[in-house]
Amino acid sequence: MAKRVAIVGAGVSGLASIKCCLEEGLEPTCFERSDDLGGLWRFTEHVEEGRASLYRSVVSNSCKEMSCYSDFPFPEDYPNYVPNSQFLEYLKMYASRFNLLKHIQFKTKVCSVTKCPDFTVTGQWEVVTQHEGKQESAIFDAVMVCTGFLTDPYLPLDSFPGINTFKGQYFHSRQYKYPNIFKDKRVLVVGMGNSGTDIAVEASHLAEKVFLSTTGGAWVISRVFDSGYPWDMVFTTRFQNMFRNSLPTPIVNWLLARKMNSWFHHANYGLVPEDRTQLREPVLNDELPGRIITGKVLIKPSIKEVKENSVIFNNTPKEEPIDIIVFATGYTFAFPFLDESVVKVENGQASLYKYIFPAHLPKPTLAVIGLIKPLGSIIPTGETQARWVVRVLKGINKLPPQSVMIEEVNARKENKPSGFGLCYCKALQADYITYIDELLTYINAKPNLFSMLLMDPRLGLTIFFGPFTPYQFRLTGPGKWEGARNAILTQWDRTFKVTKTRSVQESPSPFASLLKLLSLLALLMAIFLIFL
Repeated sequence: MAKRVAIVGAGVSGLASIKCCLEEGLEPTCFERSDDLGGLWRFTEHVEEGRASLYRSVVSNSCKEMSCYSDFPFPEDYPNYVPNSQFLEYLKMYASRFNLLKHIQFKTKVCSVTKCPDFTVTGQWEVVTQHEGKQESAIFDAVMVCTGFLTDPYLPLDSFPGINTFKGQYFHSRQYKYPNIFKDKRVLVVGMGNSGTDIAVEASHLAEKVFLSTTGGAWVISRVFDSGYPWDMVFTTRFQNMFRNSLPTPIVNWLLARKMNSWFHHANYGLVPEDRTQLREPVLNDELPGRIITGKVLIKPSIKEVKENSVIFNNTPKEEPIDIIVFATGYTFAFPFLDESVVKVENGQASLYKYIFPAHLPKPTLAVIGLIKPLGSIIPTGETQARWVVRVLKGINKLPPQSVMIEEVNARKENKPSGFGLCYCKALQADYITYIDELLTYINAKPNLFSMLLMDPRLGLTIFFGPFTPYQFRLTGPGKWEGARNAILTQWDRTFKVTKTRSVQESPSPFASLLKLLSLLALLMAIFLIFL
């Protein structure tokens, strides 16, 4: 059984890993190369090597009820979508509440993690670290890698002919901090992910002109969804997920397109995705359509050629004068402290069982936490991964034989669509609810919906039809939290508390009672059909 556990990184997954180790009686030591915790969520004025970097205006894309740790809600007075400074404060509250800081060694870089000579027997690792120029070596029974995948910028300059002749300024979005550099400039942002779109919108308030270049387009949605509710509290429910997964993929894609276009018709704005067969993470931006319709942002196709002071786009012969190019072209990831024989990264993914364990190791004593892109928050995802991992390290849960794990990893790499539901075919993508439920099943913490509908119907209905909030992960099993039920039943109260800051009197509708009755009948019919 593992006892001493080395944790690499004190970001959101690293903090959860420390806590999970402590809950199972393990001895964690977390190594953090910077001087504070928080990882991605800690803003710095300058880019730091080996750390994710964010710009000052970053706000969470997942609302507070969906992106908290499962037994530690955000403060009630926090906004539903949390600015990075408050998010960092929340992480510090979490570390303080569960006494995690004493287990973190700051300003300590992990230089290497290698198998001990007797690894096949002990499963132990030698971890070499560096602190203030001095190297130290220590033996650990297990290692949890929590370094994320947003540290190594992907900048394919060879794909942009003529970029070396460009006399203006160009840089990767990782370098971006404030929009003042764009004042009175003609700006081109390449790449239409969340960062690229944010930067284009911010630049449009100061720049002379802004172009946003996209190869494949994207669905753009607002954080403010149906009836003003947070988008993920509406979209991410067990009922919605089950309904989507029961339909053929073409029908799901048609329904998704219909929903995305209900805000604005993407084709009329030059945004509609070219490939709608595979799921691409939607872009969360509340301002983009408004900036396009007022001429502040112009959507353009991919770049054909870069000249000294201008750019030519494909299918548009006109040269556009450009002063600054921002490449929001994404990231690659690597584990420089691990040998390729331990974890090898190929085509944007690694051979990890359930996105966690290297499938070929004879001893399951190394785990990667948070190396996954679910359509949901990474915080409860990484926490749930860590809860399972520590029980595997402790010997409570067992992994399948190597052959079974390798077969599953290889099958996932083939990215064959099932033909039903959304198509999660790109590297690291996963169905959030299905994946979390699978991990909860391993640790016997998945709520029994059928039993709950009989014994506690209010809670059961809320869990099934309501948002898939992390508190559900603590209703039962190891790590059960007594406050989970109340947190679930009051989740909408906390959501509206910070928006309804002025009391209003709503006029009762004469049809309200009839509508409630019809809704109840429809609900009972749905439950009957589901469990028939």
